[in-house]
Amino acid sequence: MAFERIAVIGAGAWGCALANVITRAGRVVTLAARTPEGAAELARQRVSPRLPGIALDPRIEVATGPDLAARHHDAILLAVPAQSLRAAALVLGPSIARGTPVISCAKGIERGTRKFMTDVIAECLPLARPAVLSGPSFAADVARGLPTAVTLAFENSALENSALEDALDDGGDAAKLAAALGSASFRPYHTTDIRGVEIGGAAKNVLAIAAGIVTGRGLGASAAAALTTRGFAELFRFGKAFGARPETLTGLSGLGDLVLTCSSPQSRNFALGVELGKGAPIGATPIGATQSEPKLAEGAATAPVLVEMAQSKGVEMPIAEAVAAILAGRASIAEAIENLLTRPFRAEG
Repeated sequence: MAFERIAVIGAGAWGCALANVITRAGRVVTLAARTPEGAAELARQRVSPRLPGIALDPRIEVATGPDLAARHHDAILLAVPAQSLRAAALVLGPSIARGTPVISCAKGIERGTRKFMTDVIAECLPLARPAVLSGPSFAADVARGLPTAVTLAFENSALENSALEDALDDGGDAAKLAAALGSASFRPYHTTDIRGVEIGGAAKNVLAIAAGIVTGRGLGASAAAALTTRGFAELFRFGKAFGARPETLTGLSGLGDLVLTCSSPQSRNFALGVELGKGAPIGATPIGATQSEPKLAEGAATAPVLVEMAQSKGVEMPIAEAVAAILAGRASIAEAIENLLTRPFRAEG
């Protein structure tokens, strides 16, 4: 499989950053904005308002989603918020060529359906081959060409059973697609564990809100370290229950992304938690995906879904439950902290 012509749908910070880095890797890239007006403005300015000061590579063609539906691309990246991914996939329509990789770059779970992003892609685009790109990365770093390592999960088409898949996980289509998107500064490590990569990206956003609350509340570095560590235990339990591989959960898209997101104000989820910890009202915090709201915190939409799914499998996630309760107004931050601190002592695990 050759992956030379790449489309990126979504001209926000992450979409523009990916378009830049993939172009620098030598691919022919088309970047699709949401509206004709947005595409025209981006084509004229060559600078995204979401990434001020970072120019769009002059080799990138700017278009709209409907424009892409009539063209052939060897792979398509959906760099849109999780709750908007279904609409973005549907824009591609039935014209997508059979076997085209469609890669989710979102980190979340769809509300209402409880579907992971690759499940949404499979439902909307049955001819496509769903994949997911995730890991510890900030758009500004990637756009500037700073060293970044992520995980790309993509099933190898020739594999017929999980045992063979495990044996060949270092080759096949997953490796070829990773090589096509990667460069000296952008390193996608490949795997066939799609579900594990999706779980890491979705769960860490919820836990990062909790980490931000700890910081905003001024609870100290020791509490922050404890929160991140116990949060990872929750992520790992959830992943295990839903079929993720342990090495994926302890890798870049799991533990790696959690550490980054729980420790940096560049993270929108962490920043949301900080504001909540400082006393900002729930109504003043961004939880929806809108064109006018650049500070989308994916974890806010994912929290209640993550908790529902965990409960359906009998998985204990007290930190995620606390975040969901705070965002829904069912508990104050003081009550949530007290509940966590008064849980029974137990063996670590």
